[in-house]
Amino acid sequence: MIRRAFLGLSAIAVAGPTAAWGDQPATIGYLSARSPDESKHLLAACLDGLKSLGYEVGHNLQVEYRWAEGRYDRLPALAVELAGAKVNVLIATGGEPAALAAKAATSTIPIVFAIGGDPVTVGLVASYNRPGGNATGVSLLSITPEKKRLGLLHQVVPQGVIGVLFNPNYPLQREQIAEVEEAARALGRQVEIALPSSEAEFEPAFAGLIAKQAAALLVSADPFFDTRRQQIVALAERFKLPAMYQFRDYATAGGLMSYGIAIVEGYRQVGIYAGRILRGASPADLPVQQSIRFEFVINLKTAKALGLTIPPIVLATADEVIE
Repeated sequence: MIRRAFLGLSAIAVAGPTAAWGDQPATIGYLSARSPDESKHLLAACLDGLKSLGYEVGHNLQVEYRWAEGRYDRLPALAVELAGAKVNVLIATGGEPAALAAKAATSTIPIVFAIGGDPVTVGLVASYNRPGGNATGVSLLSITPEKKRLGLLHQVVPQGVIGVLFNPNYPLQREQIAEVEEAARALGRQVEIALPSSEAEFEPAFAGLIAKQAAALLVSADPFFDTRRQQIVALAERFKLPAMYQFRDYATAGGLMSYGIAIVEGYRQVGIYAGRILRGASPADLPVQQSIRFEFVINLKTAKALGLTIPPIVLATADEVIE
């Protein structure tokens, strides 16, 4: 059941239907660090944003897709392929690795990105209000709530070691670790860090955390983990670890809790910006958008399976409870 609604991304006023590319269909390059099967809903939201501006696949829009499937090392070559395909706009989703690969591949093709952190810090734009170069997009703020996620997990599992999964290949991993360690010190909690960088390392990482007496698990925000969420959720169930994740998708897949932005809305905004650029807008003049609607989801079925009682004060703050 839905408990509470927040404001969504700020609405963008758009002009009436026009065509920047004459009678020829526009071509979008879609570069993702994620996988096509597990992110169908995100792609659908992006295409819906384009449709709201009058661009529809099979009518006046065609899309060239490249999927890295969580392998960040594939992204530079895939971005170069799309730049060589002479797309009108290059959409880069799935976090900083895809956006940075797109930025390195072209300085002329307009880029619309969806990332988790600060685009200024990583060098994608000059500023939020005036991006400057050929890139703009949406900051999904998936990195900054690590402290909030740890705090919610602390309320549900107030004792014991908290294990944390980080991907050593993620560009913002150091910042994530620093934020979690600071939050843990403030709560007086001990954290144990595991650094799996491949599917084969997931099970040993879980076993290692259990050996260090982990009583709960925080899975850090990372597109690589998102592409393997079914495996991670299954391992948390197998090792009986109450776990906190970043997106609602984890909770609906059987994870205990998630706290993060309403990611579908962010991807729709990416599509809207791509549509505006196809109509003639410059990415240099389109301010970077920031997600402002966060979702806290609790899966009570999973809590019961773990023999865990969610405190009433925590239940009261949930936006959605899966029963």
